[in-house]
Amino acid sequence: MTGFLRIVAYAVFAYLIYLLYRFFKTVSQGSKRPPKIKTQSGIMVKDETCNTYLPKEDALRVSYQGRDYFFCSEECKQKFLDSKKPH
Repeated sequence: MTGFLRIVAYAVFAYLIYLLYRFFKTVSQGSKRPPKIKTQSGIMVKDETCNTYLPKEDALRVSYQGRDYFFCSEECKQKFLDSKKPH
């Protein structure tokens, strides 16, 4: 019978150590900031140069003569700006 009680005592001791491990792991993770989640608005905008649509959050924006224009890349943005320059 003493052998059985010894096994039960070891099991209880191991369980307490496991609980302490989980507690300290949770405490250490609680001090970290959760990662920021980039949310998508669901709004799609049209690139005026290559006529593609892309999420507004990913687009490059240029204000020209009081209107906002959106572009998928620096190249498309530059083509647009070059086309608007007086020759």
